[in-house]
Amino acid sequence: MVSIDLNCDMGEGFGVYSLGSDDLVMPYITSANIACGFHASDPSTMLKTVKLAARHGVAIGAHPSYPDLVGFGRRAMDATLDEISADVTYQIGALSAFCHREGVRLHHVKAHGALYNKAAESHPVAAAIAQAIKMAGDELVMVCLSNSEMVSAAQEAGIPYVEEVFADRAYTRDGKLVPRSRAGAVLHDPALVAQRVLEMVTRKSVATIDGAAIPLTAETICVHGDTPESFEMIKAIRCKLEANNVMLKAFGR
Repeated sequence: MVSIDLNCDMGEGFGVYSLGSDDLVMPYITSANIACGFHASDPSTMLKTVKLAARHGVAIGAHPSYPDLVGFGRRAMDATLDEISADVTYQIGALSAFCHREGVRLHHVKAHGALYNKAAESHPVAAAIAQAIKMAGDELVMVCLSNSEMVSAAQEAGIPYVEEVFADRAYTRDGKLVPRSRAGAVLHDPALVAQRVLEMVTRKSVATIDGAAIPLTAETICVHGDTPESFEMIKAIRCKLEANNVMLKAFGR
């Protein structure tokens, strides 16, 4: 039977402000990428989200970002490679401490927002992230955009990795995510998204925003936690995959 991981970005509230539907979503996913305080979250939210993931047996990942709370980590920053490496290390360490407190293992690392996008196209940035993950130890898995510079960086660093595809984002012909500033970049129809994911998993390809089809490797599927329809999408995706004999399972487990 074919299996696939379904992940979601979680714990992205801050203080009294909430974002996403973590309590509803968590039972339906297999991996959670938890914000570490640089683009969203705070210590109490991190702890609460780790506890929620542990309760549902969901694999826990760190979701490091550029230090950009105001812009939700979606603005590019002119950070040096040393700064990027240190920032990623810091955020992994913070979430790892909460995992240790709750007696669960930190499973993976997935960069967030502008840092993820930069790493997808810049090998030096991807390599800085990969080395930070390697030095953090514990055989952490690096989540990489499919067919991107992140994949080769993880290979060179000799760390485990998986290739990721996005359920709720449009793709360009070169396999990159369509910028959010462009119309149609974010998808909102749960039924359409579920069918799209099934094709990604079974056909190993995706339709681009201009109607072409490009190959990709899908080992984990992401739905953004701040997409308004995220809960409905995740339910629709799970139902569609299971109806077509695709098992939902965290990668590496």
